[in-house]
Amino acid sequence: MDINKIYIDIANNINPENVLKNEMMKKHTSFKIGGPADILVLPKSIEEIAFVVGYCRKNSIKYHIIGNGSNLLISDKGIRGVVIKVADNFKDVAIEGNVVRAQAGILLSSLSKIIMNESLEGFEFASGIPGTLGGAVAMNAGAYGGEMKDVVTRVSALDNEGNIVHFNKEEIKFGYRKSIIQEKGYIVLEVQIELNKGDFEKIKSITDELTQKRTSKQPLHLPSAGSTFRRPVGYYAGKLIEDSGLKGVRVGDAQVSDLHSGFIVNLGNATFEEVYDLIRLVQKVVRDKFDVELETEVKIIDEE
Repeated sequence: MDINKIYIDIANNINPENVLKNEMMKKHTSFKIGGPADILVLPKSIEEIAFVVGYCRKNSIKYHIIGNGSNLLISDKGIRGVVIKVADNFKDVAIEGNVVRAQAGILLSSLSKIIMNESLEGFEFASGIPGTLGGAVAMNAGAYGGEMKDVVTRVSALDNEGNIVHFNKEEIKFGYRKSIIQEKGYIVLEVQIELNKGDFEKIKSITDELTQKRTSKQPLHLPSAGSTFRRPVGYYAGKLIEDSGLKGVRVGDAQVSDLHSGFIVNLGNATFEEVYDLIRLVQKVVRDKFDVELETEVKIIDEE
C-alpha cells in the first residue's frame, strides 16, 4: 500500500489541511491511547465523506469511521489504511419549531446546550453522554432513563456502497445499545430529532441535576472511554466488578476506577496492552466469581 499515493489522491479532492499522514490516534481518543493512523481525513461535507469512502472501496483500502473517539481503545501500533473522522468538522444544526436537524459530528453536550436554549425538552438525558450524535444514534446511547430511540425520528446515512439512504424511526430498529445502522456498518450523516416545547428554567434545572450526578459519580477527571463494559442482563457491571474486589486494581497506568468500578481509566501513561490486559483480568475474575460474562462496551481496534 503506497501511503504517499493515497495521501496525494485524497488531498487532490479535499483540503490538504484536513488530510494528515501518520497522525497519532491518542490525540483523537478520550483514552489518550493509540498509535499512528496511516492517513486521517477530516471531511467537512457529505460529499467529502462519500468521496473518501468511495475511493477506499474502489482501491480496496481498509478504512475506519470514528467520531470524537470517546468509545475507542486503539492499539499503540496504530491503524493501517484510512481513518475518517466525523466530529467537530461536521456539526451543523438547524432548528424549526420542535424539529432539530443536526449533522452527525456534533457532540451531544454541545447539541444539548443548543436544544436547551431553544426551550425544547426531552433531550436532557443526553447532555452528559460523551461522544457525537452519529455514534450515539448508531448504538442507541442512553442515560438516566432516556435513549436516542425516544427522540430520533429520521436518519440519513451512507451505506456500504456509498449511497445515501434514509431511515424513519421504525426502520432504524433501535434496540439496547444497537440499531440497524450499527448492524450494517453504515455511517450516520444527519439526524432528525423531534422534541416538545418546554420551560427553559425547568429544562436547565434537570440538565444541571444530571450533570451533577454524572460528575460526582464518574471519573471524568481522568482519560477513559466511558463505561468499559455493557450492562449484563439482570446485573450492573460496576457492582459486579466492585464485589469481585477489583475496585482500584491497576495494570501499569491502567486502573479500575476507585470512583466507579465500571470505568477503566488512564492514570497518565497507560498503554494499549495495559488496558487490554486489565479488561481481560476483570472479565476473568467476574466470570469465575459470578459466572457472568462481561462484554466490552468500548470498541477495540488492534491490528496486527
